[in-house]
Amino acid sequence: MCGCISELEQKHLLEKSEIFKIKGRDKHGNKMLRIIGKFFPARIVSVEVLNKYLEEKIFPRLEKRRFSVLYVHTDVQRSENFPGISALKSIYEAIPINVKENLEAVYFIHPGLQARLFLATFGRFLFSGGLYEKLRYVSRVDYLWQHVRRNEVEIPEYVYDHDEDLEHRPMMDYGLESDHARVYDAPAMDSMYSMRCIS
Repeated sequence: MCGCISELEQKHLLEKSEIFKIKGRDKHGNKMLRIIGKFFPARIVSVEVLNKYLEEKIFPRLEKRRFSVLYVHTDVQRSENFPGISALKSIYEAIPINVKENLEAVYFIHPGLQARLFLATFGRFLFSGGLYEKLRYVSRVDYLWQHVRRNEVEIPEYVYDHDEDLEHRPMMDYGLESDHARVYDAPAMDSMYSMRCIS
């Protein structure tokens, strides 16, 4: 991450983009911290500024009561909005112990194959304090409502659109098919032409 703009501007950007929002409850009555990964400006906001923002605006509202995290991973791309492994570790280590102790569950919507493999391999080592055991993968939004009160949490429209893609291309769910945009309705090749290519 690079801090190309001032600290104040970075904090304003975090506030305006509503990446972090405390609203709603899960089915156990715990507060919900919703995190939208797609909105995170990883190339502009530094880890230091992010940690300060969380310390000032988010953690004080979570330290006294049990809460769950709803992390929306839909459309997170390594080059655009993913802060990186070392940044994630730094952010996790900066969370106050009383906040960590109040965390009940992390609902991880649309985890890609890479995210699942990474967390299965390194999650226990990177995230101490039992966070890995609190992780719940949610492959479709419909499955989220088993854990979270539907009318209390806002899910962006593009997340539902991704669910729709998964319905039509289920192999994407398991990483067997890429989720990159492609042309699906390409015209079929003339069989004469294809036979000529073989001979």
